[in-house]
Amino acid sequence: MDWQSEITAAAERIRPHVQRTPVMQAQGFGLPYPVELKLEHMQHTGSFKARGAFNTLLSQEVPAAGLVAASGGNHGAAAAYAAHQLGHKARIYVPEMAGPAKISLIERTGADLQVVAGAYANALEQAQAYEQETGAMQVHAYDAPATVAGQGTCFAEWQAQGLEADTLLIAVGGGGLIGGALAWFQGARKIVAVEPETSCALNAALAAKQPVDVEVSGVAANALGAKRIGSICFELAATQGITSLTVPDSAITEAQTALWRERRILVEPAGATALAALMCGAYRPAPGERVAVLICGGNIAPDPLG
Repeated sequence: MDWQSEITAAAERIRPHVQRTPVMQAQGFGLPYPVELKLEHMQHTGSFKARGAFNTLLSQEVPAAGLVAASGGNHGAAAAYAAHQLGHKARIYVPEMAGPAKISLIERTGADLQVVAGAYANALEQAQAYEQETGAMQVHAYDAPATVAGQGTCFAEWQAQGLEADTLLIAVGGGGLIGGALAWFQGARKIVAVEPETSCALNAALAAKQPVDVEVSGVAANALGAKRIGSICFELAATQGITSLTVPDSAITEAQTALWRERRILVEPAGATALAALMCGAYRPAPGERVAVLICGGNIAPDPLG
């Protein structure tokens, strides 16, 4: 697949519907070097997910039955928002672990919300059954070409904004976001995958040389808790030989706190996971290496103003 052409087309397609999120250079966080940040938590519904959702709905014919999506929370909110904006029906399945803040966010879009027991994988099973029963369009959270191309627009946009970094650190759940980065840059920048120690589907897959099921838990599980990495992401990551590392929950919450205290950036644990790798030393840049971090999600729970 010509990923760069797909991403360029997706960017044109979704431009009227998404935010161009800001970037900044930040010094601090206990680091002796500056970090370039892209604040994608300021996207519609609080995460990058709106990009993939809009690209999916705008690149295909949506059936009368509407769309269905399974989500840990952020994707469901984005798919529901995109459906509402474009005038389509939406049924969203989320696990109880999504938490009240993300569940409330989805409810406010007017979507038909179904909260199910278990984890994301359980929600996906029910979404797939609904798709078979009704003919609704499945908007996959991460493992579909339209989703990956949509998420790739984040990096095409960042490059157009003057991205200087040699290395980008990106948090990984199911792999749609980092898949978009790998698809866009095609090795032109170093990509570092960062996962929680207790939700590390990509790290486990690269070690096993194939996608494998992992146990999911921890502070970022409702955003990064994919049981198995997406096949698109795995193929791109394995082909490009990316760096994959994990960080403990304690490092994630420390980075989350630092973002608030030093920059008044309030994010959920997933949004702080990539920065955590720098702060705790899991990734140590070489002398002169310029680094950047994608801040991916801001749907903190509980909602501080809820």
